[in-house]
Amino acid sequence: MRAPELIIVGRLRKAHGIRGALVVEPITDAPAEVYTAGRRLFAGTVEGDPAPDGAALTVAQARPMGDGRFIVRFAEIPDRTAAERWRDRYVLARADELTPPAEGEVYVHELLGMHVSLPTGESLGDVQDVYELPQGLMLDVAYGAESVLLPFREEFVANIDRAARRIVATPPEGLFE
Repeated sequence: MRAPELIIVGRLRKAHGIRGALVVEPITDAPAEVYTAGRRLFAGTVEGDPAPDGAALTVAQARPMGDGRFIVRFAEIPDRTAAERWRDRYVLARADELTPPAEGEVYVHELLGMHVSLPTGESLGDVQDVYELPQGLMLDVAYGAESVLLPFREEFVANIDRAARRIVATPPEGLFE
């Protein structure tokens, strides 16, 4: 039997209060679905990989902060001291327990290796890395002997075909020259 696929759904940013709550930056389009009492999540490393110990975390309580982040208390984290040890780690959820991406949507990890082309069909290259920057996600596209950072924004990504593993891009003029 195959282990379930785990998807990054958030990053634990810092401890909040003395009872073990954490400020969580959701990395999902459905944070209210993911951060709900009783939801079982899994510990990740600071790199986003599943933690070697496979520790599960159960959401005991969660509430939005108003800036997109959530304050979450996990049943397994009893106090601030324990919460501090979780700082900057990721949390993951089983893919089969999440609402699948809609047409034209994709999980961030699926972007790696996708082929990027122009609407004309002209090939630009393959996504070799994804960077999370303050301005948003950037795709590192192998372009000839170099690489180009393509902003992963609506105005530059016209279409995503998950099945074909293809991205149709409309990059800013001069970016791929």
